[in-house]
Amino acid sequence: MENTIDFLKNYGLSITESRKQILALFTNSKGALAHADIEKNASMSFDRVTIYRTLQTFVEKGIIHTIPTADNSVLYALCKEACKEGHHHDDHVHFICDICDTTYCLENVTIPTVALPIGFKAKQSDVVISGTCKNCDEKKSIELQNI
Repeated sequence: MENTIDFLKNYGLSITESRKQILALFTNSKGALAHADIEKNASMSFDRVTIYRTLQTFVEKGIIHTIPTADNSVLYALCKEACKEGHHHDDHVHFICDICDTTYCLENVTIPTVALPIGFKAKQSDVVISGTCKNCDEKKSIELQNI
C-alpha cells in the first residue's frame, strides 16, 4: 500500500493523526479489528468518538468494510482495491478462528447468489464461518505429534 498520507489524500480525506494511525493499524493487521483493538493498540490515546467517526468515514469512503459477529458487535477490515465511496465489492466470506479469535477475509471464497422472492431486494450479504484457522490447526497437529 502506498504511503499513508498519499493514500488518505487519494480518498479526499484531510490528514489527521487519528486517521494515519488507524489506517496504519489496519495495514499492519493480519485480520479484522474491533473498535476496542484500535483503542488498545493506537500509540496515541484517541477518544471513542474520534475512533468511531474515523471508522465510519473509512467505511463510507470504501477503505474498510464491516463484518458482523455472533454477539452483534462489528469488526472492520481493509477493502479490496475495487471498493470505492458508496459502493463496496466485499462479497467474500469471513472466517473467525475459535482458538486465536482472528477474523480473516477469504477474498477467494465468494458469497453465492441467493434467489430472493419477488419484491425482495438484497442490500448486503454476509457469510461468517467459524472454526479453526490454518495456523492454529498446524499448532494443534504439532502438539498432538509431541504427545
